[in-house]
Amino acid sequence: MSEDTAVPTQQRTPVAKESGISALLGSAAGRNTGLVVALVLLCVGGVVTAGDRFADVDNLLTILRLAAVIGVVSIGMTFVITGGGIDLSVGAIVALSSVWATTLATQGIANDTHWIVMVFTALLVGGACGLVNGALIAYGRVVAFIATLASLAAARGLAEIISNRKTQIVNVPGFAAFFDASVLGVPVLVVIFALVAVGGWVLLNRTTFGRRTFAVGGNPEAARLAGINVRRHTVMLYSLLGLCCGLAAVMLIARTTTGSATHGGLYELDAIAAVVIGGTLLSGGRGTIAGTVFGVLIFTTLSNVFTLNNLSISAQAVAKGAIIVVAVLLQQRLARRSGA
Repeated sequence: MSEDTAVPTQQRTPVAKESGISALLGSAAGRNTGLVVALVLLCVGGVVTAGDRFADVDNLLTILRLAAVIGVVSIGMTFVITGGGIDLSVGAIVALSSVWATTLATQGIANDTHWIVMVFTALLVGGACGLVNGALIAYGRVVAFIATLASLAAARGLAEIISNRKTQIVNVPGFAAFFDASVLGVPVLVVIFALVAVGGWVLLNRTTFGRRTFAVGGNPEAARLAGINVRRHTVMLYSLLGLCCGLAAVMLIARTTTGSATHGGLYELDAIAAVVIGGTLLSGGRGTIAGTVFGVLIFTTLSNVFTLNNLSISAQAVAKGAIIVVAVLLQQRLARRSGA
């Protein structure tokens, strides 16, 4: 009898240890620690291979400026993916918002009143695009992949029509000066990204809207039965992402002093990659703003290190692809362990 009871005990002990390790790796603290370690290793690699060119303060600020624009888009993408959706049109929405905000008519109104008109225009265009995407998916019952793929083509084409495929130069006094300024040595663009990240974290983790987002992404039918208006919430998620795209367009206009139909190229891939690397499940139901921020910083730093070492864009793409695959495989493995 004692032998029978001893065998199960021996079998259960390794399982308990494994579940403890899985719980640690699957926890938010464990995932974020891994991301911090990865970022530190990238920085060490940058210092070793590029020396003072990488460690220079101006270069670090450049990394943060580059991360800020795609970071704002990625924060919005975190909400959509956590809610069980996907959006392939964010880059095109950024382009359309930038073009519409820099047309001669818009800049004329801005010159007569205030440059804030350009900001409102970009936010309005981005929010409207997100609203259309959400309505098509929630009420038109179009698959998110197809709906946003169609929006990608339509928004990019409309941006080309409006701009006549020409780059529009910003000539509004005060606009570039405001966004080129610094707050305690920190560029305004980076401050905006930080504020959006903090606001996104609070919205996702400390509000009813965030709890409903997790519920809709985890099990839409259960969320509906619990009294959540899943369709309306879906529209709100895509509208929120659209607003983030509009804000990112403003930041991109400020950084380049132009509006162009070519802006936002491959932003959808960069944003999704940052979100996945950060630990948000592609299947929905789990999302992390802090992880997304680290994911954005990792990819931006990686690109910077590659650029400083004169490595090709193709090599960067290969490296990013490999990282995404590893992240997804790790997600699947942790999901199977937690399920077991």
